[in-house]
Amino acid sequence: MVFAHAHHVAAVAGPSNFGWTLGWVIGIVVVLAVVALVVPILLLARSIGDEAPKINSALGDAVRNTAPLGALRTTIDYAVTIIGGLKRGRERLGG
Repeated sequence: MVFAHAHHVAAVAGPSNFGWTLGWVIGIVVVLAVVALVVPILLLARSIGDEAPKINSALGDAVRNTAPLGALRTTIDYAVTIIGGLKRGRERLGG
């Protein structure tokens, strides 16, 4: 009698319904896992994107503040020329 009752329940639910149910459950679990992995990445990307203008502005300031260093080579060349001239003048004067 118990066997007949179990057989009747299986016949009502049907084996194909179990497959569909299992497929839906696995699909939902996979989608939830992907969402759980992707959402933190998207939040981090948004945070980085929000900071990007500030970083870009700071880099622009650094470029402006260090631009005079580009002329340092020219200043050094002039200083070497001046020092050379002073040495020659000193030698001519006997010093």
